[in-house]
Amino acid sequence: MPGGYVQALSHCVFCDGLFSYNPHKVPSVRVYGERQPVCESCMTWINAFRAQKDLKPLEILPGAYDPMPEEEL
Repeated sequence: MPGGYVQALSHCVFCDGLFSYNPHKVPSVRVYGERQPVCESCMTWINAFRAQKDLKPLEILPGAYDPMPEEEL
């Protein structure tokens, strides 16, 4: 029997938009000592801004915004 999937759901720390993600892979930033998730749209914007400044893009792990197999919990 195949397993199920799990997704976390929260607001992006930058745009406050609601989005789902894999909690083990989503990019995040530390705010007041706690990690806060960043949505894919904001990460795309951040990396475009970094490119304009000749900075390397921040890594987005494959599957960061996909459901996580429940076996990975």
